[in-house]
Amino acid sequence: MATIHIDRLLETVVKKNISDLHISVGRPPSVRMDGRLRSLETKVLEPDDTVSLMKSITPERNQQEIQEEGGTDFGFAFGDQARFRVSVFKQKGNISMVLRLIPFKLLSFEDIGLPKICKALCRRPRGLFLVTGPTGSGKTTTLATMIDYINTNFDRHIVTIEDPIEYYHVHKKSIINQREIGNDVPSFSEALRRVLRMDPDVILVGELRDLETMEAAITAAETGHLVFGTLHTTGCQGTVNRIIDQFPTNQQEQIRVQLSVSLIAVLSQALCPRVGKGRVAAYEFMVVTPAIANLIRENKTYRIDSSIQTGKKFGMQLLDEHLWKLFADGVISAEEAVDKARNPGEMQDKIDSHMRHQQLMDQEVKKDADETVLRTT
Repeated sequence: MATIHIDRLLETVVKKNISDLHISVGRPPSVRMDGRLRSLETKVLEPDDTVSLMKSITPERNQQEIQEEGGTDFGFAFGDQARFRVSVFKQKGNISMVLRLIPFKLLSFEDIGLPKICKALCRRPRGLFLVTGPTGSGKTTTLATMIDYINTNFDRHIVTIEDPIEYYHVHKKSIINQREIGNDVPSFSEALRRVLRMDPDVILVGELRDLETMEAAITAAETGHLVFGTLHTTGCQGTVNRIIDQFPTNQQEQIRVQLSVSLIAVLSQALCPRVGKGRVAAYEFMVVTPAIANLIRENKTYRIDSSIQTGKKFGMQLLDEHLWKLFADGVISAEEAVDKARNPGEMQDKIDSHMRHQQLMDQEVKKDADETVLRTT
């Protein structure tokens, strides 16, 4: 019964292109669709239901981990239709699960609206390219797109270190080896320690979780590798500060110098529901120019935002500028623009004055129309 059940649920998720499936005791299975949660019209789940659903998809090793640690993460393929990243955890003594859909189809730069300059940055022989943003903002998809672009167009050796592996890549023009934490290697820092002996050109680090991993990624970028990594930070300025703050005070000076040399770009993103249907990513993008490298080196990161504003010719933009454009073009709602803005107060003021201006314009048009009608009658 449980297996049929989980297969039916997963079928629905794949067919309707739902991003997440939530399984929790005390309510029916729920899905996140276009960024919003809604319940499926099935029975309310009992403790036995969630246990049997979990057992039908969770490998033995991970079931052991749930017993010992109270939770586990893994990925699995659902036939040839899609992959899922699964987080199983205990709450109030019961089993809960969240399954994230990872489509098999890799998207192009155009599909996800990435800044064009990203293609040029993917050709770089070395440097650190960070993709940041809150959980569920599409970082994995963005990285998969860039890795696929390199894999398709250049002869490189790409090594990815992920927990768990999300998008599966096949060898194209490049050789691509994907290592999974827990399955192929015990930790990110251990994987990074060994990766430099594998003659890599491009290294993808799923998450820069701790100091050791961060240090190793910066060193790899300095020693002539193109390194991609993710952080759960918002904004480019915040990302640079976050990295520096991770280090002890006596090392911060040295890290600033290393970062100013090795960092090539930061792409910070937020995922917004579109007006109508679907979702769209809003980006903040910083390319490390000599001017920005100086700001990092001299501990003047508070001036990064204004450098991004003046760096439009390099494809740079602030998140709030992009959100405003999406709102003005009618792609996202006013509420969404304010919710996702780094400076919500300013965004609200801008939207209010835009609305007032719009109303005045409408009144003018109506007045003109009324006068025309009067003249003709």
